[in-house]
Amino acid sequence: MSNNKVKKLLLVDDEPDVTYTIKNILEDNGFHVDTFNDPVTTLKSYTNNFYDLVILDIKMPKMDGFELYTKIREKDSKVKICFLTASEMYYEKYRKTRSEIGRIIGKDCFIQKPIKNEDLIKKLTDIMNSDITTILV
Repeated sequence: MSNNKVKKLLLVDDEPDVTYTIKNILEDNGFHVDTFNDPVTTLKSYTNNFYDLVILDIKMPKMDGFELYTKIREKDSKVKICFLTASEMYYEKYRKTRSEIGRIIGKDCFIQKPIKNEDLIKKLTDIMNSDITTILV
């Protein structure tokens, strides 16, 4: 990363094994990562201006990643937000049906789970060093 400040990430995925694995990978590469497996709890616990990046799974129970995105944006308009998904079908569905999100997110930014560790680290580092505020990973 370009500076010495530890980058703080929030990772939300309803699968505990996914959050555990990604958290370990990212922390081994110098990031500080908080995780949640429930989007509703995430929203209740969210602290404005604390995270450098929020990573949201798309398909989750109770509230999907795009709904959580919208609610986080209402609280914090500056945090960078990424989306994770295991299925391109969900990406295409939401890109077509969520007009605001669809305009912001481009196909070039879409990477499906699973992703190679080094590719994830590079992508997140690039995002941290960019002016982009919303990206689909």
